[in-house]
Amino acid sequence: MSLDVDVDHKRGDFHLQARFTAPPGLTALFGRSGSGKTSLVNIVGGLIRPDRGRVIVDGQALADTERGVFVPAHRRRIGYVFQDSRLFPHLSVRRNLLYGRWFARGEGGAAADLGAVVGLLGIGHLLERNPESLSGGEKQRVAIGRALLARPRLLLMDEPLASLDESRRAEILPYIERLRDEAGVPILYVSHSVAEVARLATTVVIMTEGRATAVGPVQDILPLADATDGGAVLEARVSRHDEAFHLSVLESVAGELQVPRLDVPVGAPVRAYIRSRDVMLSLQAPKEISALNVLAGTIAAIAPTASAQADVRLDCNGATLMARLTAKSVDRLGLAPGRQVHAVVKSVSFERS
Repeated sequence: MSLDVDVDHKRGDFHLQARFTAPPGLTALFGRSGSGKTSLVNIVGGLIRPDRGRVIVDGQALADTERGVFVPAHRRRIGYVFQDSRLFPHLSVRRNLLYGRWFARGEGGAAADLGAVVGLLGIGHLLERNPESLSGGEKQRVAIGRALLARPRLLLMDEPLASLDESRRAEILPYIERLRDEAGVPILYVSHSVAEVARLATTVVIMTEGRATAVGPVQDILPLADATDGGAVLEARVSRHDEAFHLSVLESVAGELQVPRLDVPVGAPVRAYIRSRDVMLSLQAPKEISALNVLAGTIAAIAPTASAQADVRLDCNGATLMARLTAKSVDRLGLAPGRQVHAVVKSVSFERS
């Protein structure tokens, strides 16, 4: 199931123009506040009628101005999860969930299975509690469950972790990963967190001042999104846990990485984001340094930037790594495409489970 968007909409002085196709999986709308992310989600959800364009889900037009089509929000079968959970305070968790299932009546067969959704989100022990007794992360899991039980063809998530502290975000991230991998519902996800997008997204749409300026796989597009620093995404797998030092050891094509202990099983796939500012280069294999992670690579390209700096792109056994250095460092080390170097990784950024 895919989502096709091609819209043009003006609201006062703000002009939104976006065109992209979101394949199955989780598509992240990434950009600064005011870039048009929420307006775009509201157009997809039917809360805003676009001035021009179309929104097509799984081949069905939900909006098409040329043909005069505009399906009302309540008939689109789209689940919407907001920053705040918006649960009904007078209903138990069970009854909040069943309220979502009520909307699935008459949509071709039985409604989504309550037990399956409860198991997916780990909320079985919460069913008889009231929303006021739940943590922020628990409320969001219930809100997601309510949306899923409406049997949506698409799930919209507008910065669902923005109101949560770090521990609550860590609590809910694994459930969003399971949702992406197991629920079979495409997700359009709004975020301004590079680490969040690196971990969750399949596809990234960069929004800049109302325009979709780049669209593609997370590995290719996310480094463009981190305009201040740049960086690279590495696909990895947890090979073991070093309990003595509370570390997890990751395997990637670029080499081994040691990171603070992850609460995921051995063998689990993870996605790490390494900012270019967190990479130093050495001509020799460094010895007796505090950094745990050193990856060998070959310089693929050097691109000067503003303020006397340069972005150095490395090929680490087929994986891409970026380093941002001063122009003086590039000159002093005699760096050039084809030269072999060692990348000292000071920090690996990603949301912990």
